[in-house]
Amino acid sequence: MQKLLLAGACAFILVGCSNTPLLLTDQENANRAVELRQALGADQEPITEAISLYEAMARALKYNLDHRVSMMEYDLARRDYDLSKFDLLPQLVANGGYFGRNNDPGASSLSLLSGRQSLEPSTSTQRNVFNADLTASWNILDFGISKIRAEQLGDESLIYQERRRKAIIQLMEDVHRAYWRATSSQRLSQRLEALEHDVRQAFASSRSLYLERKTAPMPALAYQRELNDITAQTQQMQREFGMAKIELAALMNLPAGTQYRLEIPNNVPAPNKIIMSFDEMVNLALTNRPEIRESSYAIRIGRGEVKKVLLEALPSLQAYGGLDVNSNSFLFNQDWVSYGARASWNLLKVFETPKRKRRAKAKLALEKEKALAAALAVVTQVSIARARYSALMTEYQTASEGTVVQGDIMQQIAALAQAKSASQQTLVREQMNTIISEARRDAAHAELQEASANIYSALGYDPYGANITGQEDVKTLSKSLRILWVARSAPPPG
Repeated sequence: MQKLLLAGACAFILVGCSNTPLLLTDQENANRAVELRQALGADQEPITEAISLYEAMARALKYNLDHRVSMMEYDLARRDYDLSKFDLLPQLVANGGYFGRNNDPGASSLSLLSGRQSLEPSTSTQRNVFNADLTASWNILDFGISKIRAEQLGDESLIYQERRRKAIIQLMEDVHRAYWRATSSQRLSQRLEALEHDVRQAFASSRSLYLERKTAPMPALAYQRELNDITAQTQQMQREFGMAKIELAALMNLPAGTQYRLEIPNNVPAPNKIIMSFDEMVNLALTNRPEIRESSYAIRIGRGEVKKVLLEALPSLQAYGGLDVNSNSFLFNQDWVSYGARASWNLLKVFETPKRKRRAKAKLALEKEKALAAALAVVTQVSIARARYSALMTEYQTASEGTVVQGDIMQQIAALAQAKSASQQTLVREQMNTIISEARRDAAHAELQEASANIYSALGYDPYGANITGQEDVKTLSKSLRILWVARSAPPPG
């Protein structure tokens, strides 16, 4: 029997030690790639019309994967906090057991005085015994420590909530930037393609005349160089505009290659001046910003850690009571109630407590220093956002005025070209200048819109109303966002 048990134990040990990691097969990797590709755009509302700014924000809020990850992290932290509440309750443990053997358990006794056997062998236990108990216990020290730990987990869940707010605020800022750049792409792309086609034709014609020696060399080459520069500029602008639509699609979590149109506003509202003072903006930011709130929760966790270290050095007092039952027929009482109390004190904790307390206080001091660093960063961001918005508003006004002037020039050149008083070279050049002027104005407007959204981010404003849960459909989300952001845009607070 012993040899059989030894052989079984050796077999289990060998099986346990023989485990090796299994590489995924090529087929498994291919299947996983297909699953991921299908899951990326699953369960999304289809696009039925041109996407407005607020629908883009709504789709990003509902479907963006980074946002969904932050939501799940907060949900997980919240579940940890809910579970920690059970640690405050007394422990209630039910045990059951069975014991059996192939012969009767028994024993005899020896006299300590004479050394002779005083009793013949006897037994007080049956061969097969079943026993069970239900015991409730409550440790006062564990209750205090568990209460502090539950409060810390609650603060950690609030930290994840603030990180989710930060992720959403950054997401909405990114959507603003990408949307306005993408609208410029959609508005100017066809004109850029037409211009590039005309430039290539003009370049081919001039090159042909130059190779056939039918024109003066230097003017022809200078003209070709200028046309080539125009082509390079159009290609660069098309590339930059094309990236904006791809970036916006990624923010909305649209499947790769999805074709969509954007709603281009007819009337773009003029930018508003900053009416809030710098001190008011700083005070508002230090009140609302997720980073500041997160640091406050971290400090509260640190203070709880100091209390927990002091509690762990105290003696532990545990009270218990239980119901017991045993099937052994030799027992006079086969069921009974047990109760009692137990005190224990880990004396080594007393010696290590001063060092653990100093460590906890050092960590608390670190969190306070991080809070100061976060406050300085927030103040700096408010200052930069304010200065950037003012500078971009001036740049946008200058670009708008330049576009008006360039439009007047284009009208004059077009009239002269029609009257054969201006060359094709001049017409193409001014067409390019007109598109570049409009692109610069649109780029300045896109940066201004981004800077406006950055003002709200710097102040810590939530980008959606308190009534939004994230479970609404895209249309409802879009309507709510439109109401909120239109109200904010007149005038922006910073």
